[in-house]
Amino acid sequence: MKLFYSLIKFIETCVLWFYPPFKRFMPLQTFKYAATGGANTALDIFLYFIFYNFVLNKELVDLGFVAIAPHIAAFIMSFFFTFPTGFILAKYISFPGSFLRKRIQLFRYGLSVMGSVLINYVFIKLFVEVCGWYPTPSKIVTTMIAILFSYTAQKYFTFKVKINE
Repeated sequence: MKLFYSLIKFIETCVLWFYPPFKRFMPLQTFKYAATGGANTALDIFLYFIFYNFVLNKELVDLGFVAIAPHIAAFIMSFFFTFPTGFILAKYISFPGSFLRKRIQLFRYGLSVMGSVLINYVFIKLFVEVCGWYPTPSKIVTTMIAILFSYTAQKYFTFKVKINE
């Protein structure tokens, strides 16, 4: 556990080191979310690219009872890595002031992520299958849309801080 908190402290120190030039433009919490969320998003896009191009080799995933398009399968595969890293970064770095129980935060995070998953699914299908875009650029544009939803949901729902009135 000590290693975990040391790693969290190291990541936060790195994020804070880059904050001064952005201080005039955004509050610290927004910067922390942008930095950690951006890193997690970059990891997601990188994993998506690797899974789509090299692991799945751009081929359908046939599960016997259903066939999954490679762009959707790659999205699902990258999700299994970035869900836990996203929660940890959001809870311990971006929104540490929330005193909701961890299991409540995790449940709410899961709900907000499911909203993002739905957004990702709909827009990737739309961009790739209807608009004819390449999968990786489709994922990038879709991610930008999902980020707006995600930040709002996490700040005001998942990790909300009760303000004393």
